[in-house]
Amino acid sequence: MKSLGVRPYLFPMPTYMIGTYNGDGSVDVMMMAWGGICAEDMVALNLEAAHKTVANLRARKAFTLAVPGTDTLAASDYLGIVSGNQTPDKFERTKLTAVKSERVDAPVIGEYPLTLECTVERFEEEPYGLRILGRIVNVLADERVLDERGKIDAGKLNAFVFDQMRNGYYGIGERVGTAWKSGAPLIGPRK
Repeated sequence: MKSLGVRPYLFPMPTYMIGTYNGDGSVDVMMMAWGGICAEDMVALNLEAAHKTVANLRARKAFTLAVPGTDTLAASDYLGIVSGNQTPDKFERTKLTAVKSERVDAPVIGEYPLTLECTVERFEEEPYGLRILGRIVNVLADERVLDERGKIDAGKLNAFVFDQMRNGYYGIGERVGTAWKSGAPLIGPRK
């Protein structure tokens, strides 16, 4: 094996979209890759404090966290490239649509198939940066990503992940095994 030094190289990294409202009520959305689920009803966002989204989170104490599909890759990437501090109308430029969440003071983006509605629980200023903990108060899923039992079918999300090593996006969706069952044959008899 070749040593590469200290790098944030894990694969895959998620692509999540954080939706907030600006002070004037306009929609702000940014792409985030550093964060995710940290408890049954909690998410963690690791962000730079200078983001417009962070100012919105401090002011509104609420956000949505959505999983984008490959059909929105260009618009989603744009929302990660462009800062709301310099381009206040960045969301409008994408032609995506938003409605107000019924549960939190944040927008729900219509084109994203899976959205977590969250409240801000805590800001943690750490030596490595800012970590924001949010509580999930509800999950919204587009009917087209549900199976016949009403459960989310990950393959129907057409989600994509981020490759930090080569700055690529990769589509995901093919099921290759069953959690807590595929490895069960290796358990063998108990002694």
